[in-house]
Amino acid sequence: MDLALNVAGGFAQAFSATNLLYCFIGVTLGTLIGVLPGIGAMLGISLLLPVTFYLPPDAAIIMIAGIYYGGEYGGSITSILINLPGSASSAVTCLDGYQMAKKGRAAVALYVTAMASFIAGSFGILLMTLFSPLIASFALSFTSVDYFAVMLLGLIASSTVGRGSPLKSVAALVVGVLFGSIGTDVNTGLARYSMGFPELITGVGVAVLAMGLFGLPEVITGVGEEDGHTQAKRVRIRDMLPTRDEVRRSAAPLVRGTGIGSLLGVLPGTGATISAFLAYSFEKRVSREPQRFGHGAIEGVVAPESANNAAAQTGFIPTLTLGIPGSATMALILGALMIHGIPPGPQFMTDHSDLFWALVASFWVGNLFLLVLNIPLVGIWVKLLQIPYRYMFPAIVCLICVGVYSVNLNTFDIWLVLIIGLVGCGMRICGFEAAAFLMGFILGPLMEENLRRALLLGRGDFTVFLKSPISLTCFALTILLLVWPYISRYLRRNRMAEA
Repeated sequence: MDLALNVAGGFAQAFSATNLLYCFIGVTLGTLIGVLPGIGAMLGISLLLPVTFYLPPDAAIIMIAGIYYGGEYGGSITSILINLPGSASSAVTCLDGYQMAKKGRAAVALYVTAMASFIAGSFGILLMTLFSPLIASFALSFTSVDYFAVMLLGLIASSTVGRGSPLKSVAALVVGVLFGSIGTDVNTGLARYSMGFPELITGVGVAVLAMGLFGLPEVITGVGEEDGHTQAKRVRIRDMLPTRDEVRRSAAPLVRGTGIGSLLGVLPGTGATISAFLAYSFEKRVSREPQRFGHGAIEGVVAPESANNAAAQTGFIPTLTLGIPGSATMALILGALMIHGIPPGPQFMTDHSDLFWALVASFWVGNLFLLVLNIPLVGIWVKLLQIPYRYMFPAIVCLICVGVYSVNLNTFDIWLVLIIGLVGCGMRICGFEAAAFLMGFILGPLMEENLRRALLLGRGDFTVFLKSPISLTCFALTILLLVWPYISRYLRRNRMAEA
């Protein structure tokens, strides 16, 4: 009964004219910011944070939250249309979403993205509504040992992200881990692989790497093409709808992606990006036709998009209930709460229960706004494909430069994008997967940090990794992933022999 009253009070507050207006402004700005390559929700919130000083606390936090989860959806739009991820979490959507666009199925890809985002986000909000304290205590029980095991599982699973040789995917992962090691060592404070450039002391930015690996190679390799895109026509509602077979194929990936995103979203340091990559890897592993992935499989769009949007919602749970931000963006939201004199943490749900439930209710409203806003816009987004390539390429390069420069206001990042773009072209020609490279780059530093911390706490004893049930389960799954190709080959051979 208390829960029902709290939820009802939250909706009453969220449906006030002021909060509805700022929720709509937040999700709209978030979508537009997400579409711009390299900008991302974090920079958008940073730029708009001073505006919230003059707003009521509930309206300010509702708007900032809307920018965050609106940006997670917006990042997938350019991933599908022009193979240019708006954020790191939408990079994996490029693999199949862009292939669908090249086949004239861009409207379908954008429609299922909107629906998957809405359903997964709604499930994440439901978890937050019903189980926030319980989930927060579960997230708090994770130690550095468990984090390392989860990261290792994600890294091994990522070896299946690519379309080509598994050996080449592993090689791309390893090189990505090495790129992630560039910068200052967290334990000793020494610069690693900076090659004398002071700009590399802080490492290579995720936006720089994503733009270089996905955006520039597409521009360079497409220069010689007469017309790389399928000409778009006027989009009707029935043109957006997936076929019955695509709906059947999407159901299970939607459920699994939502589950993976909901679980990983509550763990600080994991979040939407790792959730999206892991969901894609898992779908490719369990698929009976893994060769379809990377060639326009709708499962390759639904799984990562549902995972990253579920993670975007459940990421608020540790931030609000424990005061532990799961990402840099969540740290900004944490700062916005403190600016308004609201300390997040275990007492937040009791001392500021009205704000907590208003925020939860606004998530439902914001997700509905995103659905209502973006489905009619599908036709407009698809019209981008009618722009001739000779005009599209300069615009893409301009967006990449502006997006990358705006993060650190440093021209060195633009030159770095150019170098990484040339590396990305070489990888594409040689059959190495950019997605695996990016996953290694993201997970490598996190794995190293948690490995070293776990060994310090365990006084150098490696058996500490076998004493935690969570860690042990993750290691078992990792071993299963490594031996599964041999098991499936053996079972296939036996079936053929019996036939």
